[in-house]
Amino acid sequence: MAKRLPSAPPNLPGFTYVRALGAGGFADVFLYEQNMPRRQVAVKVLLAEVVTPSVRSMFQIEANLMAQLSAHPAVLTVYQASVAADGRPYIVMELCSPQLGQRYRVEPLSVPEALSVGIRIAGAVETAHRAGMLHRDVKPSNILTTAYGHPVLSDFGIAATVGDAELADAVGMSVPWSAPEVLADDTSGTVASEVWSLGATIYSLIAGRSPFEVVGTDNTTAQLIGRIQRAKPQPIDRADVPPRLEAVLGRTMAKKPEARQQSVIELIRDLQSIEAELGFAPTPADVPSDGWVAAIPSADDDRTVVRPFAREERRRFRIDGAASGATPAQSRETGASTRPRASTRLSVGAVSLIAACAVLAAAFVVTLAIVLTRAGSTADIPVVRNIDGRVTAEGIRFHWDDPGIAHGDEYQVSVDGAAPSLQQSTSFTVDSAARRVCLTVTVNRSGRTGEQSIPKCVDPAGDQ
Repeated sequence: MAKRLPSAPPNLPGFTYVRALGAGGFADVFLYEQNMPRRQVAVKVLLAEVVTPSVRSMFQIEANLMAQLSAHPAVLTVYQASVAADGRPYIVMELCSPQLGQRYRVEPLSVPEALSVGIRIAGAVETAHRAGMLHRDVKPSNILTTAYGHPVLSDFGIAATVGDAELADAVGMSVPWSAPEVLADDTSGTVASEVWSLGATIYSLIAGRSPFEVVGTDNTTAQLIGRIQRAKPQPIDRADVPPRLEAVLGRTMAKKPEARQQSVIELIRDLQSIEAELGFAPTPADVPSDGWVAAIPSADDDRTVVRPFAREERRRFRIDGAASGATPAQSRETGASTRPRASTRLSVGAVSLIAACAVLAAAFVVTLAIVLTRAGSTADIPVVRNIDGRVTAEGIRFHWDDPGIAHGDEYQVSVDGAAPSLQQSTSFTVDSAARRVCLTVTVNRSGRTGEQSIPKCVDPAGDQ
């Protein structure tokens, strides 16, 4: 089936369109440059033909939930959401790389990295659960990487309220990472099915394949569904994977939901204990404290309300007021402080200090503006030309000559218009030789990108 071309990008006030990043079933993602403050952002835009009241409601849920959870270090940041002049809703998000979701099949993660990524993403899922929401599509491709190398969870587009998953309009199902009860249509999502998906995702990052793929055999959707519903995960063929880690992941993917870890926080504790046994530095579990109350007010749709739900686990991860720097009064469930307000009267010395800081800040802004103006040109950034592509045993391999990059420069590689990944190598392999693949390369220099290469397309059928 031919891949759909991205729709026309909308005209968004305050943003300049750069290029398409990807096309999905319900929305397209575009790269824009925000004018003030100046930065590159990813903008997810609903397709005009799918904008119905129910889809618009789902999109609003996604924007609200992601915005509320954006403070979490492992959740993709949402900057704003609105409706374009042509009537299409859109969300402006942090620009991240999908490199992790592409890399694990070619280069599986080390055990320490997989445990760290798993714990951080599990913390994001647990936080969503404490807000009363399910993600329902946890998988490697929904783990993006920030510019600083931190994993973040994306795509809450099919999220549902914990108690109302059966009422959702869309069912989240990415077969290799979906629990048996979801595939059997017994439920569209529960906390237990999220534990299953997290375990399957961590397994995939380590094994380089999904848990029920069998190398050298038929791995069609029907075959995978049959194995997930009847078989056990394939053993991980790596000497550095301890038996206890395989046992923990095996428990997450137990056929019966009641046999799995009963919460994501329980899975996190299991993974942290493995880190301790192996002598790795512990990865913090970023989960909310008792006083955190999540609610998204809505006047027209109950499903946009994030309902907190109580659990015994909350008390075990309470943040002590003295340790966190808060007063005892601030640590209470109400979140209100009983401390008297501090006086707002400032001394003459304080006023002078503030004035001096203001002058220094103004001078810094002027200096920064001059530096940014000088750095804004991209004429000095080399351009990649003459990309070669061919089908190999590993997939489709692309190669290009070094155009003369400087120390610190990186190649920004995009496959079929998807979000780019960064690398310094002059070759890139796509692990699929079953479809036509197009690749572009741009040189990235200190956050600035030069001219994009001419797309190089390779068709295994011979049409290049």
